Amino acid sequence: MSTPHVVVVMGVAGTGKTTIGPLLAARLGVPYAEGDDFHPQANIAKMTAGIPLDDEDRWPWLDAIGSWAHGRAGLGGVVSSSALKRSYRDRLRAEAPGVVFVHLTGDRKLIEDRMAHRHGHFMPTSLLDSQFATLQPLEPDEVGVAVDVSGSPEEITERAVEALATLPDAAR
Repeated sequence: MSTPHVVVVMGVAGTGKTTIGPLLAARLGVPYAEGDDFHPQANIAKMTAGIPLDDEDRWPWLDAIGSWAHGRAGLGGVVSSSALKRSYRDRLRAEAPGVVFVHLTGDRKLIEDRMAHRHGHFMPTSLLDSQFATLQPLEPDEVGVAVDVSGSPEEITERAVEALATLPDAAR
């Protein structure tokens, strides 16, 4: 299977981006970058306090992810980013035109349960509603796939690999 230039694993908090991203990168044989590591400290402080980020907070974060993706063009890579709005994905594509999205989707109750049981993450479950309110799913003209997050991480990763393989050759 040929590898997309860069895969952005996206979705609301709790869908498993940090779990699936490295597994997907390993399957594709490319490096993984944790999107949360690109957040400025001010963003982390806001989210830790239960305050949703606004677009002005997100632009520098998205630019940093886009810069990483641009540097991986032609080499491949996987990076996690919520990329909830079309405008956020457009900004990533402006910096790295070859990116492909894997949108992790799932039942709100399942996602909330997973968030409630994870440890050491700054995103509280209280912000999940704001995440769903902000979410704009991939549109038909966006190169990417939607992958259900039910099942084990290995099952989800396998579904992602299979879905990516269905994309036109130009996207891979």
